[in-house]
Amino acid sequence: MSTTEEKELHGILAEFKNPKELTDVAKVMSESGYKQFDTFSPFPIHGMDKAMKLEKSKLGWIVLGHGLVGFTGAIAMMYFMSVVDYPINISGKPFLNAPAWVPITFELTVLLSAFGAVFGMFFLNGLPKLHNPLFNSKRFKKVTDDGFFACIEADDKLFETEKVKALFEEAGATHIEEVYD
Repeated sequence: MSTTEEKELHGILAEFKNPKELTDVAKVMSESGYKQFDTFSPFPIHGMDKAMKLEKSKLGWIVLGHGLVGFTGAIAMMYFMSVVDYPINISGKPFLNAPAWVPITFELTVLLSAFGAVFGMFFLNGLPKLHNPLFNSKRFKKVTDDGFFACIEADDKLFETEKVKALFEEAGATHIEEVYD
């Protein structure tokens, strides 16, 4: 990148001492009306989703839908094979032999549910995301060890650099920096 090229501001990143401070600042950010913000910590923090006012995940419905498709597909496949395509009377057993279909139905339901969970999670999280401007911050590397960070993105409608910095200072941030893409 040449020196004459302007870097675009991604957001303001702030570091906090502990999970309590991070949860408190998340409440302040959501109550202040910010929508484009996120928090980062080395482990899940109980109550963070409530503090950020996040809505319930749609992943459960995606998994249920894929499971129902697997169940229905298994029943339809076995019905077609046993009754329509290749009807063979074996020892006088009925063509619609549901107990024999249980293992295949179970396996296909679980298989498609698992695929729904994995690919649904990727879709809902916007993955794969190969680059995040926060990775340019040297201090942000602490997030995998002992760092607690909050970031308000410049894309937010309410974003004003000085107001965001003041919010983080008031919340007790130990370090505040502008992150550029």
